[in-house]
Amino acid sequence: MSGGALDGLDDQQREAVTTLRGPLSVLAGAGTGKTRVITHRIAHGVDTGAYSPGRVMAVTFTAKAAGEMRGRLRRLGVSGVAARTFHAAALAQLNFFWPTLAGDTAPGLVDNKVRLLAHAADGIGLEPDTATLRDIASEIEWRKVTMRSIDDYAAARPAGVGRYDVSRVVDLQRAYEKLKDERRRLDFEDVLLACAGMLEAEPQVASAVHEQYRHFTVDEFQDVSPLQNRLLELWLGDRRDLCVVGDASQTIYSFAGADARFLLEFASRFPQAKVVRLETNYRSTPGILAVANALMNGRRGALELTSAHAGAAGDLPTVTAYADDAHEAQGIAERIAGQIAGGVDPHRIAVLYRAHAQSAMLAQALAARGIATTVLGGRRFFDIPEVRQAVLALRGASVAPLESGFLVAVRDVLRSLGYSDEPPQAGGALRDAWEARAAILRLAEEAPTGTTLRAFTDELTARAQTQDELTMRTVTLATLHAAKGLEWEHVHLAGLADGQLPIGWATTPEAVDEERRLAYVGITRAARTLELSWSTGERGRAPSRFLRELGTGTTREVDARGSTGATTRRGAPSTDRPRRR
Repeated sequence: MSGGALDGLDDQQREAVTTLRGPLSVLAGAGTGKTRVITHRIAHGVDTGAYSPGRVMAVTFTAKAAGEMRGRLRRLGVSGVAARTFHAAALAQLNFFWPTLAGDTAPGLVDNKVRLLAHAADGIGLEPDTATLRDIASEIEWRKVTMRSIDDYAAARPAGVGRYDVSRVVDLQRAYEKLKDERRRLDFEDVLLACAGMLEAEPQVASAVHEQYRHFTVDEFQDVSPLQNRLLELWLGDRRDLCVVGDASQTIYSFAGADARFLLEFASRFPQAKVVRLETNYRSTPGILAVANALMNGRRGALELTSAHAGAAGDLPTVTAYADDAHEAQGIAERIAGQIAGGVDPHRIAVLYRAHAQSAMLAQALAARGIATTVLGGRRFFDIPEVRQAVLALRGASVAPLESGFLVAVRDVLRSLGYSDEPPQAGGALRDAWEARAAILRLAEEAPTGTTLRAFTDELTARAQTQDELTMRTVTLATLHAAKGLEWEHVHLAGLADGQLPIGWATTPEAVDEERRLAYVGITRAARTLELSWSTGERGRAPSRFLRELGTGTTREVDARGSTGATTRRGAPSTDRPRRR
């Protein structure tokens, strides 16, 4: 295992992987292999005997990221590591210790905060609309993750929400907390607060947790909130065996309480900490990284990314201006149709944008060209009804003797459920179901020779448990927030106009910087080609200030504002323009 865990690492990655004792800060730029470093470091620690798997906690921010980490560790031969989100880890501890401390089961979880808020509003004679309730729910979340009391919240957020002044917002928050307590419920943030309170108040609980977990790794550390950081401190106790991994340039949740200072000031808080910088990008071409570096030039904590594909040819990123949003969507769809016709697999293409509302027109334009899409942020693959149905049917078939080969059996089961050799028309539920079943068939086609139907269903079950999801051959549509942590060969970043990105309500320098980091996240998702676009629209929007900051030589400009059909692309070939480094 030791050789395997250290194989294929560059010097900086190897330095991080072989530093098995903390405190360790890994400043990992986009595409520099941070998940590889995290999982190989854990595998190397287990292999050398420095770590016992059951005493390692690897903390992530999303269930999907935790599932990917478990899947990678499994493929490295490591099992038993607690790879969880902050909330999943805290909830497990609450459920374990609460019966002993309180003589009862832990409170249940609020399944819908907005609905509970609506009931609380009825109780005090308020009638907020759904949008206002959602905003107040976000305010409650911010208050809790920043560890403020309701009175402290009122001082920090005096503006109120919608038509309600801060006093009415405070009244509603108090009513919400009272109703929640009466129903013996905890909301998402309460789980962290209750776990932290339990660790602070109960020395025997803190001692048990300290004994259980000795080695901590936290991914995306730039996005921790004060509450999450406090819980981490309580988990850690007086020990220092902590590895944090993050990139300040990808801090995109400040509005929700994330604070990059915990990453940026880690070495100050832990003077003995080792700091490793990962700046070799294995994803993107030099031209794409030139745009990314220019956008973040001079910002605090920014890493200077260099491409591992320095000698590789690549098209210079383009900036296309359209007359309006409809033409922008049609132009992007036409470009994607050309890419697919040229042999690009649809699942290697993504269209990214700032707001959910932008997705409908893009999906419609792509469906008009027969191109199926998946909107990121929907159901997980193994939660799709047709997938659950297929897994159950395959499991049932696996207990009977096969009358044909493994692959034929899989195909026959899927056909019995509605799969066909030719896909239905794009843009509907039937096509979505077909794509899901097709992904299962492709996994079967890629299975090693000799795979049995039972082994295949076991593989599907293991993937479902670890959330190691399959890929559907569809073009991905995603907000910039949802795209974080992912990558595609070809990225179309739409809506780069002032008012869209940065979004119109970003009026303070801090808010604009957050929008800048969102644009940076979108740009660095691209591996081979990056196409940026914007439209003037009816109100005469200007190109995003971020485009204006890129400078000459990082992109080539294309103007399609006068086009009513096919996009006319012009500009110097990429080899004729210098790349800015």
